[in-house]
Amino acid sequence: MDRRQTPANGRVAAAHLRGKVTAERFVKGEARRVAVPVADLLHEPHGRRERQVLLGDPLTVFERREGWAFVQSGKDGYVGYLRAGQFDDRADPSHWVTAAATHLYPEPDMKRIERARLPFGARLAVVAEANARFLETEDGFVPRAHLAALDWHFRDPVAVALLFLGTPYLWGGNSRDGIDCSGLVQAACLACGIACPADSDQQAETAGQPLSDAAPLQRGDLVFWKGHVAMVVTHNRLIHANAHHMAVACEPQDEAEARIAGQGNGPVLTRRRLIA
Repeated sequence: MDRRQTPANGRVAAAHLRGKVTAERFVKGEARRVAVPVADLLHEPHGRRERQVLLGDPLTVFERREGWAFVQSGKDGYVGYLRAGQFDDRADPSHWVTAAATHLYPEPDMKRIERARLPFGARLAVVAEANARFLETEDGFVPRAHLAALDWHFRDPVAVALLFLGTPYLWGGNSRDGIDCSGLVQAACLACGIACPADSDQQAETAGQPLSDAAPLQRGDLVFWKGHVAMVVTHNRLIHANAHHMAVACEPQDEAEARIAGQGNGPVLTRRRLIA
């Protein structure tokens, strides 16, 4: 079993893992949702960041201990630790943020000081139509133009990825404030209704379908190296979050392949085509 998606830490494990892992107790877990704009999902309390979860993302909470909670993310099965105050039992969302980022206001007025910055993909429960410009959510008011119903999706993953152009590179990041290569691909896929795991090695195994080395690449195809992934924009042009630019950037594919090979990551390992 992949540790990243196995909800067990020795003290506690998910009930469905009984007989498969060793733990002091097995529990069903509590359904909760992320209650802050962006939260770091950590390897251990005070440890390194594994991924990030966003406002409204579903969680299963298996353990609360000393101000931390051991959880599993509902969108990709990733497990880790969140601070106990970063989730609650809020209402199921009805809408999601489709702009690269937006703001949460205390009143339906863009001239008011915002309460928070919300990331692309954040999920909110709309409770009323405040006016022509704003929708009211359980947390405050959000511009109507930046929200869509939960069942609405983009059709082009590349168009979604381009929303993040210039975003700073951040290891384990999943928002416009900072994102990494696999986070960018996951955000683009999920926004188009395409299931996608969190890390590039997982994506290289399960995202879409494999392409032969002879198959011509097209817009939206994924190109994988050891520990890295990029998305095809047009012929010989890629978009990816990368440490060379320390940002999401577009560049010629042949230049990227030469640089990545030269820095020790080797040649392209596989290519895959997304399936909507």
